[in-house]
Amino acid sequence: MLSCLIIDDEPLAREVLAGYIATLDELQLLASFNNAFDALEYLQHHTADILLLDIQMPEMNGIDFLKSLEQPPITVFTTAFRDYAFEGFELGVIDFLLKPISKARFQVSVEKIKDFLSLKAANAALELSNQRPEFIFVKSGVKKIKLFFAEVTHIQGLKDYAIIHAASGKIVTKGSIKFMEELFPAHLFIRVHKSFIVSKNKVKHIEKNKIIINDHHIPIGRSYKEALIKQINRII
Repeated sequence: MLSCLIIDDEPLAREVLAGYIATLDELQLLASFNNAFDALEYLQHHTADILLLDIQMPEMNGIDFLKSLEQPPITVFTTAFRDYAFEGFELGVIDFLLKPISKARFQVSVEKIKDFLSLKAANAALELSNQRPEFIFVKSGVKKIKLFFAEVTHIQGLKDYAIIHAASGKIVTKGSIKFMEELFPAHLFIRVHKSFIVSKNKVKHIEKNKIIINDHHIPIGRSYKEALIKQINRII
């Protein structure tokens, strides 16, 4: 059972989402709020698995609300505005539902969440059985692929997709770059740009603000540069 919170200043939108949740056995609605401040207070004393969050709200919008949370639940943006999709995926939002939201589209979002949780559970089990696992499972289409860390050179985020570059070829999987950062172990991989993660072991050549791995030129973001220098003990 996955617990849900709804935050939306539109009564009809809250009613529609609550109705969809009520039809799915795997979901439970904990609370519904018409503003971000009440929800923020609630989350100081409670936890939830899923956050259904509107963006355009008075006083505090959904993006600022999400940024204020240290450990946000799995978040789905529910909005009438397409323009915020990219920023949402940068914040690790798992899906972006455009109003009016159909039940079918809502169920697709729930399946994304279940797939993500399934992968996290499988990979967490690997970590428990072996403190330094050599591989994880990723989902591509209907397949779950066993992926060895040693094969991966880098990962590129494209909105709610990620392209994993490996010795055997490219793997396209659902999930933002932030979620990829959570799935791939920090002792082997490092975020170097808002859209790129690289394998530390594959970093052999840095040229100004680029990492060169084989034929790939991977940009280094300004805010990630200092951490990269410390991690790989190189001077750019």
